[in-house]
This record gives sequence, C-alpha cells and structure tokens, in this order.
Amino acid sequence: MTKKTKRDSSGAKLGEILLKERFIRQEQLDRAIEIQEAGGGHLGEILVNRGIVREEDVAFALSQQLNMPFASSKTGTLRPEEGQGLEMLVSKQVALRNTILPVSRDKNILTCAMFDPQDFMLIDELRKITRCEISPVVATRSDILRAIEEFYGAIDLAKGGGPKLYGIDRLRQAASETDDDSLSLDSIIARAKAAPVVKLVDLMLWQAIDQRASDIHIEPFEGRISLRYRIDGKLYDIPPPPRHLYLPIVSRIKILSKLDISEKRLPQDGTYMVKLEDRTIDLRISIIPTIYGEKVVMRILDRSGVVFDLDKMGFEPNDLAALQRAISSPYGLVFITGPTGSGKSTTLYAILQAIKSSTKNIVTVEDPVEYRLDGINQVQVKPEIGLTFAAALRSFLRQDPDIMLVGEVRDLETAEICVRSALTGHLVLSTLHTNDAPSAVTRLIDIGVEPYLLAPTILIVIGQRLVRKLCPECKEAYTPTVKELGGAKLGAEVIYRTKGCQACGNTGYKGRTLIAEVMPISEDIKAMISQGVSYQEIRNIAKRLGMSTLYESGLRKVEQGITSLEEVFSATLGI
Repeated sequence: MTKKTKRDSSGAKLGEILLKERFIRQEQLDRAIEIQEAGGGHLGEILVNRGIVREEDVAFALSQQLNMPFASSKTGTLRPEEGQGLEMLVSKQVALRNTILPVSRDKNILTCAMFDPQDFMLIDELRKITRCEISPVVATRSDILRAIEEFYGAIDLAKGGGPKLYGIDRLRQAASETDDDSLSLDSIIARAKAAPVVKLVDLMLWQAIDQRASDIHIEPFEGRISLRYRIDGKLYDIPPPPRHLYLPIVSRIKILSKLDISEKRLPQDGTYMVKLEDRTIDLRISIIPTIYGEKVVMRILDRSGVVFDLDKMGFEPNDLAALQRAISSPYGLVFITGPTGSGKSTTLYAILQAIKSSTKNIVTVEDPVEYRLDGINQVQVKPEIGLTFAAALRSFLRQDPDIMLVGEVRDLETAEICVRSALTGHLVLSTLHTNDAPSAVTRLIDIGVEPYLLAPTILIVIGQRLVRKLCPECKEAYTPTVKELGGAKLGAEVIYRTKGCQACGNTGYKGRTLIAEVMPISEDIKAMISQGVSYQEIRNIAKRLGMSTLYESGLRKVEQGITSLEEVFSATLGI
C-alpha cells in the first residue's frame, strides 16, 4: 500500500477494491492519489484522514487485496489466545511502538495483527525477535491499540497479583465448590481478608492511581464483572477479575471503609485513606444495590495530583484578572456554575488557596469535603442529624468569619443566608448547577431571592467546563476542512488533533484544563438585575461588555494547540 501501483497476485489495487465495494468515488480516489504522489504515505490513511472512508473499510479492502484474513474486535478474532506466552514473545513496548498484536502461535508460526502487513522490514524484525515465522492478519490501527491495552493490561493487573502468586487459583477452586450467594457472612469475611483478595484490591487501586484515574467502577452483571476507570473524565474498560471474586472484593472494600458488610439492600457511603510512598490519598466509597448485586464506585482524591493554583487552571489573562479583583473584595458573592464534574470545587479550592491568610478566618461547609486544606476550617454536612447547609451557615455567623465557602446553593434558605452574609460584610463563595454564567442570576431569582438584595451583593459569576488536553508527546498538526470546522471561526489555519502514544495510553489526551465564561457584575448588570430582566438580556449585555462565552473560550484553547475541536464541541454542545 506504499505506492498506488502496488498490486497483489490478482493484480487488484487497493483503490480499485474500494471503488468496487462503493466505499469511495473515482474523483475521491484521484485526489487521494495526487496527495500520495506529492507527499508520500499510505493511500488508505490519506482516505481515512480526509474523512472519506472508515478505518474498517480500508482494512477490509486491504485484506481483500492481499488475500489475508481480516481481524476485528467486533468479531472476536482480535483476541490473543491465552496460555501461549505471547507476551513473552512480543513485549508491550514492541507492540505499541509498531502497532502490532500477537494473536496466536502454532509451533513456529506466529500470527500477528498488523495495520500495514506490507511493512516487510517490520516483519523481518519480528522474525528475529520472536524466532518465529510471521503470519500477518489485517486489522485497523485503533482496533489493534485497544486490543494491546486489553491484552497487556490484563497481564499488568496480574503482575504481583497473578493467579499463581496471589493464590487465586485456590480461590477459584474454592469458589467453584460453593455458590457465592449461599456463603455465610463469616465465609465472606474470611475470603475478603484472604491474601489474594487483599492484594487484588490493592493492585486495582494502585493501577488506577498510576493511570491518573479519578474513579473506579466495579459493576456486577450476569456471569461477569465490569471494571472501569474514569481517566480525564472518560470511562475506560479494564480487564476485570473473575466473577467469583466479586463478593470478596466488595466485602474487602466495605471492611476498609467501615461499612456494614451484611447490608446489601440499601445504598452505603464510606471513606478510607491510603498511603502511597510519600502521598496520602483519600478514597470516597459509594455502594448501591443493583439487580445483579452491589455496584461500587471508588472516588480517588489524590491531593498531590491536583493543583490548586488559579494561574494554572486555564483562565485567560483578562478573565483571571477579573476574578482576582472580585475575590480581593472584603465582602460579596462569588458563584461558580456548571454541571457535575465541571471542576467547580477545584476552582473554589484554588480561590481559597489564593486568598488564604493568617489574618483571615475561613470556614467551609461542604457535601462532601473532597480535599482537606491546611489552615481552613471545613465542615461536612450531615442532614440526618440536622446539620444542613443552612444550619451550618447560621452557626458560622457566630464564628467571626471573614470568608465562607458554601459547597452548593440548593434552596432558598441557603441562598438567603448567603446573600445576607454578603450584605453584612462577608465574602461568600459558592456553586450553582446552571448551564452558563448569566443563568445563575435568573436561577437565584427563580428560587426566591429578591433582586434588590442580590444586585448589590453579587460580584462575579463563572461558568466553566473541563476539556481534555491533547497529549504533548503525540499531538499532530493539521488543517481542518470546512466540514470539520462546523462553522467555527478560528484565528489559526493549522490546529492539532489526537494521535495516540504510550505516554497517553493511546487516547491522544493527557490531563484536563478548563474553559470558562467569566461575568463580572458591572453597574449596568446590577441595574438590570434590580429590574428583574430576562436571562437573555443579561447575557447580551455581558457579551457587549467583553464576556467570552464557553464556546469562544474553547476555540481559543484549540487555536493555542491545547485541546481539539471535538472536545470543545462536546463540552459546549447545546449551550
């Protein structure tokens, strides 16, 4: 596939096969061949990159051209056979570097999935490494990369915790003799404390931390367990432990977080703390009953992995200056808005770190307290005993506070106490669940806050989202087509997109940053709030006064090469 003239034994070209299968039109093929002749490269990749065909279509046509099998994860033909020591023949590093996957071995013949089976230099190198004859099968690049992570990820999970070393074989044998559902409570506790399960839970946790995961999801289904890690806001499947280890794993987590091991009918929440080298990591546990058993979500709160620094959050310089002016005020209201998972709490903590001083008394009421901050008095709400946001705030006013942080304004009582606290000389920081900054004002009025009280107290509203950052190791520059731009107007002709490498786990992204619309409350906006004008009127005047929307903020990140168009479109869809 390196040249347009290359033929297989039947004399058919890749382009001719794509035409025959009606994947492309003649003019599209002619244009791709012109690009190939001018700059080289694979004809198939040129067609895929221009959005003309799918990877699967090219791989299928290539398999037809070369008369080779086509392997796919959808059909299960891209799953390496177990027990053949394939990971010893081809290391994960070699597999990732060359985008190949060992699938099976028959005596001295090693079957390998390749996206370019005509790379004869690579085949020769594999022959030398493995001392086997190489039998290529065709697969897509993305399919191979996913399969590499699944295959070698399962092996990584087993290192130090594999069946033999952890004694899981013995546990499997015991499980086969006893139905989990009929185990006594004592038996479940005994299994949960067994060395194999203890080490397996630890290994799952360490692996998640190493991959920068924020959450671990353990979900039971009929005949299997699902294990997923949330990394940079997206959930990824991880090779799970066997189904019979589900009860001991859940019980082990309950024991660690001091939950009721016998209660399986009601949701439970708990916490525990672990030490990892010189780091202390808080874990927040949530367990809910499902039809197949209890689902566990472990939130990983790694203080060392979060930077509470306003300068490094991703604010544009003018927006950061407006925020710093607002939080320098001795009193008033500061609101951060956005949906769950948009980084509101992190922004609030960064604000507290910026204004923290030995001369100021800072108190917070949160649900839950996500990170422990030195020098700040933090209170966890407990509605079951009457310690609500409103009750805590009333007590705060007798604690001589300078600055108060309220985790979230959920009702009129909490909102009114926040407003009156700001009126009486306190700086109040809080969050709201609204789509953007201007709608925060109308939300507060809708729940019952009087406009004449809100107008003189509110200082600034920030609407924000989190977008994934492109991996700096592998991001590639390209010129977007009109279709890819989707009407977006960019100040840069060349922007960046994902590629995938070992450093980012082949996702193309590494880390997240925020996009924000920052709305300082000017005198004009205060006057409009007092008059009770609509959300759209507030939004229009805020934009006239220089507020950038979330969409515009995202496009600037695209122009700077920080994120991709797809991420911005996804984060701002419908706003």
